[in-house]
Amino acid sequence: MNYFTKDKPYNSLNEYYKIKFGKKVSKIALNGGFSCPNKDGKKGYGGCTYCSKLGSGDMAGDVNLPLKEQFEEIRTLMEHKWPDTLYMPYLQANSNTYAPLATLKEMYEECLSFYPEKTIGISIATRSDCLEDDVIDYLAELNKKTRVQIELGLQTSNEATSKKINRCEGNSEFIEAVKKLRSHNIEVVVHIINGLPYETKEDMLATIDFINRLDIQGIKIHSLLILKNTKMALEYAVEKWPMLSLEEYVDITVEQICRLKPTIIIHRLAADSIKDNLITPLWTRRKLVVMNEIDKKMRANKLYQGIYYHDKPIDSH
Repeated sequence: MNYFTKDKPYNSLNEYYKIKFGKKVSKIALNGGFSCPNKDGKKGYGGCTYCSKLGSGDMAGDVNLPLKEQFEEIRTLMEHKWPDTLYMPYLQANSNTYAPLATLKEMYEECLSFYPEKTIGISIATRSDCLEDDVIDYLAELNKKTRVQIELGLQTSNEATSKKINRCEGNSEFIEAVKKLRSHNIEVVVHIINGLPYETKEDMLATIDFINRLDIQGIKIHSLLILKNTKMALEYAVEKWPMLSLEEYVDITVEQICRLKPTIIIHRLAADSIKDNLITPLWTRRKLVVMNEIDKKMRANKLYQGIYYHDKPIDSH
């Protein structure tokens, strides 16, 4: 089944949830105060070079507030816009499975208790190397009671680029994590970034081909944002590599959608950040414009998700 509409010739998350649950679902982005193995020295130091001090959780709740207060603050805003919305708590900042199992159990179950009558599940952002067997076993049990969605940051399938951005994990780890999660029927959503330093259009399309060969259910496509107080900001001040223009981003993202497996749900097509933290590209401030340009180009050229998709076996080496 696809969830295309006349305006959006791809599987949009809003349409998917509207059909599955009969109404809108709002994700409530929370900050659980987690760390990351490439920040604390287990895998590396400093984190990914593009990552903000909030661990890519800039739009999440205030880490200084209890989770319940974060949830209520954001829920109130959401309910004002969409009075009949359902909710999904989203642990967004840093690696949200990177803690002892007892800590994770307490936090996840707390999040699910905030508004149980309108909560459809929980979304957890993490890394493929932060999924120990006992954690996956627990997630599998939790997934029998509610919807568990694991968001994994791949960013790129180009391992040379991964080293440049200090991702400190390889494609083989990613493949193995997806296999383990899917063996328990846990939903997997993958994050990628277009416009990483010196990547070509072919590199970005190859990342889609890599994802297509995995059993994943959703994707978030982001543009690279260079943010203040990050290692990448320091590197960019010296190197000034070419950044994608809006037109280039739209062109690449449209082709990625056309190559994307037609069953995958598209959760996001544009990145955003706190306005004052953004150095470049400034066109990313107009998130709705970016998404509208993607939709417009696809409609004008009679394109749709999967039109260029070709099934290929995965090479884990």
